[in-house]
Parts: sequence; structure tokens; C-alpha cells
Amino acid sequence: MFETLSPTPPDAIIGLIKLAAADTNPDKIDLGVGIYQDAQGATPVMSAVKKAERLWLEEEVSKKYIGILGNPDFNRLFSEILFGTDSDVLSSGRLAMAQAAGGSGALRLGAELVKLANPDATIWMSTPTWANHQPLIGSTGLRIQPYPYYNKDTQDIEFEAMCTTLRNDAKAGDVVLLHGCCHNPTGADLSREQWRVVADLLLEKNLTPFVDLAYSGLGDGLVEDSYGLRLLADKVPELILAASCSKNFGLYRERTGLVVAMARTPEAAEICSGQIGLTMRRMISMPPDHGAALVAKILSTPELKTEWMAELEEMRLRMGGLRTSLAEALSVQGAEQMAAAIARQKGMFSLLPLSSEQAVRLRTEHSVYLLNSGRINIGGARDETIGRLADCILAVL
Repeated sequence: MFETLSPTPPDAIIGLIKLAAADTNPDKIDLGVGIYQDAQGATPVMSAVKKAERLWLEEEVSKKYIGILGNPDFNRLFSEILFGTDSDVLSSGRLAMAQAAGGSGALRLGAELVKLANPDATIWMSTPTWANHQPLIGSTGLRIQPYPYYNKDTQDIEFEAMCTTLRNDAKAGDVVLLHGCCHNPTGADLSREQWRVVADLLLEKNLTPFVDLAYSGLGDGLVEDSYGLRLLADKVPELILAASCSKNFGLYRERTGLVVAMARTPEAAEICSGQIGLTMRRMISMPPDHGAALVAKILSTPELKTEWMAELEEMRLRMGGLRTSLAEALSVQGAEQMAAAIARQKGMFSLLPLSSEQAVRLRTEHSVYLLNSGRINIGGARDETIGRLADCILAVL
């Protein structure tokens, strides 16, 4: 029967990885893959994670299943990081929480919950958004519609167009996917005032926010990056959160994530927990525990938590420094609009105002690897390559 299958289309990022690996140019710059790299170009295991791993290996006495909703300590402690330890919603009984297989698993579980609760809902996604959002969520069968978000020509958020589209075209019961911070692929985040406007609009239109928080701590800081989520938790009656530990704990291959459904009542939250658990059972049965156990160990051990927060801040500051350096290098050569946009963006990514042809030229003529969309991963640059990177970008304009 397998000969009836059709070949899958090539994955752009995997293809880019192969191209960069095959390039023998010692001056190549790889800004394609969305992972953090240090000044040496490595993606090391965080020190706090290594210490937690050693402690956990000494303490672990069993490999039995931990439960269908995952590690309860992880669920609670990571939720406290995201919502804030003083958040009223944490003690309200209105949260249904489950450990997920990374942020992607959390997104899928959240989408499956929407499909169960309101199969006629439309999921509204920003233009542009992370490339896997649409196939990941759309594979549930839910209808997907775009809302304007970022204008590549002006290199700024189209906030009025975003609000107008949601106000005029979204219907009560629809779901709006929002990037909690460090928007992928643009790096352009909503301001606090814009978050307040969006929260009021969602409440007015009876729309449910679905917050994707994959880069918490890498934008303006752990607390600051959760501003939108915390505001929504205070303002709206229901929300869904998909959060990841891949970037902020460096647990990429451990697939450690969290899905949260905030319901109107504790009784509704209990039903959500049951439905998430049933969905989990049908998909993967039981979640893995290793990554979640490490996060729980870090967040429950004051010394490790302090060390982790310091490491995360170091990562954030390094990427911010690279972003500033690139902006300055472009500004000096007259690309002031692009420089200003890069400087005000947050996190790992920026979306350069390049055509796909210009992106290809950067690869073939200059050994600079980025997605055809123009997305670059700031975290893949190094101090010594910033000047060359700016020169190469300007050479293809």
C-alpha cells in the first residue's frame, strides 16, 4: 500500500540546513534555523539544566508513568513563571493545565480543545506567522483566516488594519492566535497600549485569545514578556496558552511544553482537563517526563532558579547587543529605515525587507543563509560577522 503515497514537499528550513552544511566558505553566516547560539556558534546545555539533571538522576527512583496530564510540579511552577506568582487566576481553580510535547504539542492540544468545544470556530492568524502554525492547527480541520499584522515595506505593525479586520470579520466564538512576545518571524511585538486595545476588542467581540508564548524571557525579560498574557488573563473570561521550554531552558530535543486553558468557572476548567487528557490519551497516551522534571527541579530550587534566570538574561542581552550592532552597521551605510526596524524588534528574529530573489542571492553570492521570506535569526550571528552581514544585505538591495 505504501507505493500509493505521494512524496512530501521539501521542508524549507531542513533544506536550508543542508545547504549551509554543504557550504565550505569559512566566512558563511547561517541565520536560518531558529535556535540560540553562543559567541562560538554552539548551542550549549545551560549550566542550571546540567546541575538539575545530575540532581534528578540521583533522586529518580522509578520510570513509571507520571500521569496523563504530565508532571504536576512542572505544570504549576511553569504556570507561575508565566502568569506571575501573585496572579489571582492561579488560585481561582479556572486553569486546566497539561504538559505537552513542546510548544508544538501545546498548540495542537489547544487546537483540538477548540475543535471539541466549538467546531465552527475560525482561528485567526497573523500575516505573517510562524510557518508551522497553519499546518499544525489546520490539520485539526478548523477553519483558518488571516489578519493583517506586519507590513514588510513599511517594516512596521499594521495595527489599525489588524483591529479593523478582527472587529469587522471575526464572529463571536472565534479564536485569535496571538504571539505573546518575540513575534516569529518579524520580531515586531505589540506595545502595552496595543495589547490593551486588543484585550478590549476581544472582550467586546467575544473572541478567545490563543497565546503562543515560545520565547518568554528573550525579548524584554521574563516578567515583561508575559505582559500580554497577564493582561488577557485579567480581562477576558477564557483563553488558551501554548508555552515552550525549548528556547528559554534550551530543552529543544526534550520537547517540553505546557498547554493551559483558562475557563469561566472551576467546573468548566475541570471538564477542560478531562478533555485535554482524553485527547492526549488518543494522541500519545502519556507525556515524557525528563524535560519537565528538569524544569520543575530548577524552578523549585532557589539556587538553580537564580542561575537559570541569570543565564537566560545573558542570552537575551547577547541577542539584543547583536541586534543593536546590526542596526548601527546598517544605519551608518544609509539603510536607516531597516536599521530602525531591526533596533525596535524583539527576540531571535527579524524580517528583512527582501524579496525571495534577494534572499537567494545572499545565499549563492555571499554565503549568508536565511529563509526566502527574509527572516533572519539574530541569535545565529556573531560580533565579528555583523559588519560583513550588513555589507551583504546592502549588496543585494
